[in-house]
Amino acid sequence: MNFLVNAVPSESLQLPGFDDLDREWLRARSSVKWHRPGPDVLPAWVADMDFPVPPAVTDALRDAVERRDLGYPDWPAGSPLRTAFARRMADRYGWAAEADRVREQTDLIQCLQLVLHLATSPGDAVAVQTPNYPPFLATLSTMGRPAVPVPMLDTDQGWRMDFAALDAAVTRAGCKVLVLVNPHNPTGRVLTRTELEELAAIARRHDLLVISDEIHAELVYSPHRHIPFASLSADAARRTVTLTSAGKAFNLAAIRCAVTHYGPDRLLALRDAQPPDLYGTVSPLGVAATEAAWRDGDAWQRDLLTVLDRNRHRVEQVLRTRLPQLRHHMPEATYLAWIDARLLRLEESPVDRVRKAGGVLLDGGTPFGPGAADFLRLNFATSHAVLEDILSGLTRALAASGQ
Repeated sequence: MNFLVNAVPSESLQLPGFDDLDREWLRARSSVKWHRPGPDVLPAWVADMDFPVPPAVTDALRDAVERRDLGYPDWPAGSPLRTAFARRMADRYGWAAEADRVREQTDLIQCLQLVLHLATSPGDAVAVQTPNYPPFLATLSTMGRPAVPVPMLDTDQGWRMDFAALDAAVTRAGCKVLVLVNPHNPTGRVLTRTELEELAAIARRHDLLVISDEIHAELVYSPHRHIPFASLSADAARRTVTLTSAGKAFNLAAIRCAVTHYGPDRLLALRDAQPPDLYGTVSPLGVAATEAAWRDGDAWQRDLLTVLDRNRHRVEQVLRTRLPQLRHHMPEATYLAWIDARLLRLEESPVDRVRKAGGVLLDGGTPFGPGAADFLRLNFATSHAVLEDILSGLTRALAASGQ
């Protein structure tokens, strides 16, 4: 089943429900993206979309509340998410994920922390792509698992994994775990089958546990294709823990609902030997929202991908024509643009400059890892009109800096 965008959409394309956003409504919301920056700053930072949730999700949540069905759930064998996840993986990727290996958690950060707690000890080194999602890097630091950075390579063909550097780093540090983010946040790379097979060979050679964050899997643009790491081979399946959620692809961060698929038997047994509620449980409302998104949200998601594809092309066009001193590769997935501002040689961080001089809050900088100090991450999951104002603010702040 193909849900990918196949042609470059026109900039004039306007879609109801995505391009008719009311800014007063956006600013009135209590969620962090619009609330924290204040009334005079446009937000394009945290990875939330500005769009309303899919109607199917709204209907599912409303139905549960109107039926007053908010009692204890009857899930003696686990929530319905287990079979829903397995069905979604089979339908989307042809991966025969086993429902009885799925466990529920509140979000991907908790999933990662739990797996690291069960599988490693303080002092165990963990290989990780850099740049990377800041909460993942912060987790490694807080838990005392030394991060072994494996920098992504910026080439004329886009961002690439440095397999030789990964192999050497794992050997040197004695890593037990590889945290793989694919599709990659923040660069937007989607690793090919050939690249994933090279990673699988390294993991097999060093007997690595692979923790694969695949939360952006459903936000991939044609001709790229997401391939679940655990689907590569029997060996990959046995050594991989897959983390995902409907949160990114359907804009549902606040429902606090994610899943972990355990490949290693020993790790699954360790997980199930824990006190059942020690790490929290998911809400029936979160499960209902996720089920509705996966079951009935595909038409909405097709429209979403059309809008995001238009927006990523618009970001690329503006950076190329107005801000040629910035380096950027159009993302193959996600709604995030990773922008290199090192040539500007600013005396302050690019994030601070854009906020002060452009009235726009972006993400970026050192929380994303070594070498990221002069990079920006721009969230383009918003309406055409809001995006134009974000890009105008970015241009106003940086256009004169490189001259």
